[in-house]
Amino acid sequence: MPITEFLEENAVKYPGETALVELNPEVQEIRRTTWKEYELIERPLGRAYRREITWRVFDEKANRCANLLIGRGIKKGDKVAILMMNGIEWLPIYFGALKAGALAVPLNFRYTAEEIRYCLDLSDADALFFGPEFIGRVEEIVEDIPKVKLIFYVGDGCPAYAENYLHLVANESSTRPDVTITDDDFAAIYFSSGTTGFPKAILHKHQSLVHSARVEQKHHGQTHDDVFLCIPPLYHTGAKMHWFGSLISGSRAVLLTGVKPETILKAASAEKCSIVWLLVPWAQDILDAIDDGRVKLDEYDLSRWRLMHIGAQPVPLSLIRRWKAVFPNHQYDTNYGLSESIGPGCVHLGVENIDKVGAIGIPGYGWEVKIVDDRRQEVSRGEVGELAVKGPGVMTCYYHDEKATREVLQDGWLFTGDMAMQDADGFIYLVDRKKDVIITGGENLYPVQIEDYLRANPKIKDVAVIGLPDARLGEIAAAIIEVKPGETLTEAEVNDFCRDLPRYKRPRRVIFADVPRNPTGKIEKPKLRKIYCGESLVKSQIEG
Repeated sequence: MPITEFLEENAVKYPGETALVELNPEVQEIRRTTWKEYELIERPLGRAYRREITWRVFDEKANRCANLLIGRGIKKGDKVAILMMNGIEWLPIYFGALKAGALAVPLNFRYTAEEIRYCLDLSDADALFFGPEFIGRVEEIVEDIPKVKLIFYVGDGCPAYAENYLHLVANESSTRPDVTITDDDFAAIYFSSGTTGFPKAILHKHQSLVHSARVEQKHHGQTHDDVFLCIPPLYHTGAKMHWFGSLISGSRAVLLTGVKPETILKAASAEKCSIVWLLVPWAQDILDAIDDGRVKLDEYDLSRWRLMHIGAQPVPLSLIRRWKAVFPNHQYDTNYGLSESIGPGCVHLGVENIDKVGAIGIPGYGWEVKIVDDRRQEVSRGEVGELAVKGPGVMTCYYHDEKATREVLQDGWLFTGDMAMQDADGFIYLVDRKKDVIITGGENLYPVQIEDYLRANPKIKDVAVIGLPDARLGEIAAAIIEVKPGETLTEAEVNDFCRDLPRYKRPRRVIFADVPRNPTGKIEKPKLRKIYCGESLVKSQIEG
């Protein structure tokens, strides 16, 4: 079955129940308005607002979008790009593209104009939806994207080079379009993080999307009564595939703008959220705000919050210990995945395995894993090697890149580029990215292990370890340390804190600076290498 059938089933089962809430709670001034006779929503008057749509309206919006696309010449197999911030129109447009038989192509909202142009060209995009935040960037490239036949603007104040989507779609039929879609049809193109140059286009079928929904619901047991708080960007597989658990159970989801501790806790309280997916920095900020008294938990009703889970990056053991001390009744899970494996879930810890915090877990529902050496032969348990995964969620290919596809796909196995080891109980521990391993004096250093050790220091807010060129050792480990507000920390104190580390693992250089992270919480190590290593090293790593 295609992923669109879940939406259609929910529209029949729960037509009048809320499907999506869009929430910006920073300012409370709002006004209510109507759009058509059947939809009551809240529009912003200023910066703050809350709006919602039902499952029936969600499905109707998707049908209207699909019929608009079809009427304007979009056919099965065409590509529809989405460049929008999280909002109530995002998912109906995504499903509208799928219902038209097209492939949805979500774009990172941090892309520069040139990166947007590159991704539109690489994906063979035929249509583009974009929001107000991107008017300037799209204007820069509008003359250089001739393949894009349709450009739709979603918002107020439509620029002259685009068409006003909200005006056009209101006049379209809300009836399901007559397009046959199967689980073997192509559904989406996602883009890699672009850590080695421009991003790669990752092609997935409906089968992949459906499997990700089933994996998420199987792992976290979403019921119709759950409420999922979604904060990360929907262009990323991590956010959307976690939301797929709500799709499969027909439960409500809240799309939240803002990541301040007070904003997250207020939303979880007011919307009675039961499942919250956090990135490491957000979880740390919440705990720090509680510790220093900026946040008082007795001011919030968090009684329905049952599950906190984290993905997208290695999770420090010290963080989860702190979290469980503050929220002892929370279930905790971590998920591992890549856009090439349709996001989180190919490996997951499992809420029942809290004693194994620190591991990324065991093979996810319907997935196989193995850890291999450089010849792609399995290593013994306890040995470090490259993690490979296999299952229904593996991508079809890198679109228009046969060479890169051959490098990572072999006999159905996806070779992730992540270094890992498996303990005697079968639990997998992420060691580091293969390309991030530091070789110093012939010894392999795994930055994640050093980062985890340093994060146990109560004065450290965040840390990233990278390799710096060294004439004698080849590379040395450098720790870029972001100190908690109000704290002071010296290099001598850091060195003293690291005395229990083996000498070769200790950072040879300490740099006090901010640690940059992307919207999905991953440390932007290419940016750090560019700053501290110089252009020549970055270039050699990309070309190598």
